[in-house]
Amino acid sequence: MSDILDQLGDVLQQRRHGDPESSYVASLHAKGLNKILEKIGEEATETILAAKDSGHNLDQNHQAVVAETADLWFHSLVMLSHLDIDHRAVLDELARRFGISGLDEKAARRAE
Repeated sequence: MSDILDQLGDVLQQRRHGDPESSYVASLHAKGLNKILEKIGEEATETILAAKDSGHNLDQNHQAVVAETADLWFHSLVMLSHLDIDHRAVLDELARRFGISGLDEKAARRAE
């Protein structure tokens, strides 16, 4: 699964400094971090609304949740790229947390 993230990370890196007139990713970078964060907020809201509606018409609404989550993840990857953070750092953090109780992990963050 991380293969697609690696491929997407490569494409995002290539397009980061591309022509904003011909690349959506380049246009986001050209508009700056605040625009990228605005898009993440927008996509997060759309994901939440799709999830809230998912109990009514399962197949159609589940697909909407998947599509909106893909948009949210995509824009989050653009943000990471903009901040020069490799997406693998997030995967490494998730791997570090694997097998740790969520409650324990959260308590450890508060103790720091």
